[in-house]
Amino acid sequence: MKVIAVNGSPRKNWNTATLLEKALEGAISEGAETELIHLYDLDYKGCRSCYSCKLKGGKSQGKCAAKDDLTPFLEKIAEADAIILGAPIYMGAVAGEAQSFLERLVYPLWDPETMGTYFKKSIPAGFICTMGAPEGRMEEMGFDRCVARVQVVLGMAFGHTESLVVNDTYQYDDYSKYAHAPNVDPEAKAERREKVFPLECEKAFEMGARFAGGTGQA
Repeated sequence: MKVIAVNGSPRKNWNTATLLEKALEGAISEGAETELIHLYDLDYKGCRSCYSCKLKGGKSQGKCAAKDDLTPFLEKIAEADAIILGAPIYMGAVAGEAQSFLERLVYPLWDPETMGTYFKKSIPAGFICTMGAPEGRMEEMGFDRCVARVQVVLGMAFGHTESLVVNDTYQYDDYSKYAHAPNVDPEAKAERREKVFPLECEKAFEMGARFAGGTGQA
């Protein structure tokens, strides 16, 4: 059993990365082999619209033909038993590297003739989404639709999918040094980081354990 987590945040030790590490700890607790990929370490771009992945009988049908730093990791994912993508919401959408990753991963797997997937098996796919917005503003700002889109896209490619949304994240190590909206209460943010974020980490752990234990499969 191999579980791959993909960090679509530029930070390697903050909210998104921490949650992914907890998810992998959960997978390890069930005996899985794991790997964490940091997208911002890689040099790659999104879909180039070459359509090699859709060329009937072509050597790249069903997979991305572009060759760059992302290529070997796409090959690893093709052999994985579960995948968990983590990404923050930036400007109403997942962070840029995560969006480019999804273009390169999912679009080649979409089979337009069957409206299904070229992926050879059904595996659990998770999406861990972090954002500074509190729960009450998520729908107002349209972030719930962003989460739903990613979940639908992953489901198209892999079958079973589920999301863990972590709201009202602690964004700065010292709020006094950075500009922030007047309705942001740094003390409340810090308290939530201390009391609520560990509970979200437990949920991430449980996701990883479910996926590795076979109970996350549709």
